[in-house]
Amino acid sequence: MKLRPTSLALLLVSALAPATPLSASEYTTRVVARGLNRPVGIVAQGASVLYFTEVPTPSVSGMNGGSNGVLRLDLHKGRITPVNMGEPEPVNLALSPRGDLYWTCKSAGVILEQPRRGPTRVFLGGLTQPSGIAVDRHDTVFFTQIPTPGINGMNGGSNGVFATDGGTILTLNMGEPEPVDIVAARDGDLYWTCKSAGVILRQDEQGTTSVLLSGLNKPAGIALDHKGRSLFFTEVPTPGVSGANGGQNKVWEYEFASGALTLVDAGDPEPTDITVARNGRLYWTCTSAGVIVEAREVRRGKHFESDDDDD
Repeated sequence: MKLRPTSLALLLVSALAPATPLSASEYTTRVVARGLNRPVGIVAQGASVLYFTEVPTPSVSGMNGGSNGVLRLDLHKGRITPVNMGEPEPVNLALSPRGDLYWTCKSAGVILEQPRRGPTRVFLGGLTQPSGIAVDRHDTVFFTQIPTPGINGMNGGSNGVFATDGGTILTLNMGEPEPVDIVAARDGDLYWTCKSAGVILRQDEQGTTSVLLSGLNKPAGIALDHKGRSLFFTEVPTPGVSGANGGQNKVWEYEFASGALTLVDAGDPEPTDITVARNGRLYWTCTSAGVIVEAREVRRGKHFESDDDDD
């Protein structure tokens, strides 16, 4: 595991820089899976496969009647198959470069691994409410823990961001009130959403933490495109409420080069987590609606690659 120094960031919202102005773009959306049972986390493999979690019975294991699971969606065939069932609360997922699947099980306090070959196993245990998860090109696993959601370190909160190789755990950041989801860039930078603070934070390989975006409205899911040109994230201030009924949930793109924010979608009742496929298409789970939504830019452009790129 390539370790980085510990960093402590106790950031106040009033001191943060505001988000940059919006830019115009057009996306078209469609539902690619419906009738799901409270889908939450999602991650794309290549351009044709999605893995996602369903959490209809949070904190209830299969042995006690729970029906939570990790599932695989073949986008070409429209076929959904189970990967793992019975965990009490499988939340977010991540894929390693070689295709090993990881997910956090929040109430059980574990990270599980599904290797490309072999059975599901506990990768790391003894955690407290693990939530976000990411894997970098060195196979280091990054994760967040939220035992005290909404409470920052100055007020007694013990939420944090960590790195592990499955044995050693390194603390990267403590003190944020609600680090929900995390993503690792190719250049080694980490980004995570802090939901109650309304910010997205960045940490470089030297361990320096800074604010990338502030003034957000309950940011939740986060993802990077394949080439690291854009960051995508969801806002869920009104979970379960559609735009037609006054909901204010949104999906956004942030372009690193220009600093521009582009509205991808508005009106979904609960866009919880987001991922970007190899061909640049976006997918997010809409938990309360029980669907997975696909978005693509109307003008084929810099964020998109060949549709048949399934690597």
